Amino acid sequence: MKTHRLAAGILGTVFAFVLLVAGTLIAKSRTAPVEPTGPAVSSADLRIKDAQIEEEAGGVRWGLTAEQVLIFDAEGRTALRRISVKVFEHDRSWTIVGEEGDLFHATRNIEIRNNVVVTSSDGLRLETSVLRWQAAERRLWTDAPVRLSRDGAIADGTALDVRMADGSTILAGRVRTIFNGPGK
Repeated sequence: MKTHRLAAGILGTVFAFVLLVAGTLIAKSRTAPVEPTGPAVSSADLRIKDAQIEEEAGGVRWGLTAEQVLIFDAEGRTALRRISVKVFEHDRSWTIVGEEGDLFHATRNIEIRNNVVVTSSDGLRLETSVLRWQAAERRLWTDAPVRLSRDGAIADGTALDVRMADGSTILAGRVRTIFNGPGK
């Protein structure tokens, strides 16, 4: 009888242990992975925190601020985090924000990614996940879904191509537009 109680006690303890381990594994598998909050280890040649760059050329003035800048000389690339670009041209200005991006040294091309929003002084708003600037062609483009909005009108497309030299803008793909009028 004593051995039955001892065996039942051991069996109960093992059963409780198995339930505890299983519960822990299930709980761990259902929780979202947590990304480290500290700075990422990288092979950057130079790191800059809270950078500001300003430039003026051809009647266009622009300034770029970034929370973090990592310069990779061998790649000819500068990685940017938490980006804000302000562009001033004659009678208009634009603000471009995004979470990350790259500046390519040789071409001066820029790519901004993740939650990219462009707002202009005349009320135009552009939203996309990636936006690229090709300096030589003065071309702003994306091949990701894009939303343009102004004064209650909304246009959604799957790509955008803006050629600054001739002032052309192409919203491509299956385009959907909504015209609500101002204030609606």
